[in-house]
Amino acid sequence: MWVSWIKCVLLGVEFEILTDPDAEVIALSPKTLLATNRFICEICNKGFQRDQNLQLHRRGHNLPWKLKQRSNKDVVRKKAYVCPEPSCVHHHPSRALGDLTGIKKHFCRKHGEKKYKCEKCSKIYAVQSDWKAHSKTCGTREYRCDCGTLFSRYIFIYHHLISHSYCLILRGLERYRCRQPYLYRHSYP
Repeated sequence: MWVSWIKCVLLGVEFEILTDPDAEVIALSPKTLLATNRFICEICNKGFQRDQNLQLHRRGHNLPWKLKQRSNKDVVRKKAYVCPEPSCVHHHPSRALGDLTGIKKHFCRKHGEKKYKCEKCSKIYAVQSDWKAHSKTCGTREYRCDCGTLFSRYIFIYHHLISHSYCLILRGLERYRCRQPYLYRHSYP
């Protein structure tokens, strides 16, 4: 097993990491993780998240462009990304995330501003893809209890119905409970 030390720039503390000797531990700043369109076209000021996308765009302006290509001899080092938030479990290199997209989404979800709001149910999200996935299914499947409470998943109403049963037992009303199922499934267009 290979032991390495890494020094946290924010805290000035050194951490012992047990990792692959070829792994490169990368600590990005919050500004870098939240940045969109880091690569800007000097002609039209259009922004891109990746340099390769900018290079392909430059072709449209008839500018010189070059895509980076790996040769068979290039050794690709494994990368591990740590969270810049000192109190986060992923700040420690032993809990680093394996890809750039993963650390960006993690940072936005856990430490970023939640700016995407569902119009139907008012839930808020920090990552646009989470909001889009939620929006596709929000309001399409609902389970309604006799008491009027709505649930999005069957398991939630199941636990809710158990609490109803418990209340009826406590009140001594168990024998009056309806034998029909409690729930109705609603689908909205």
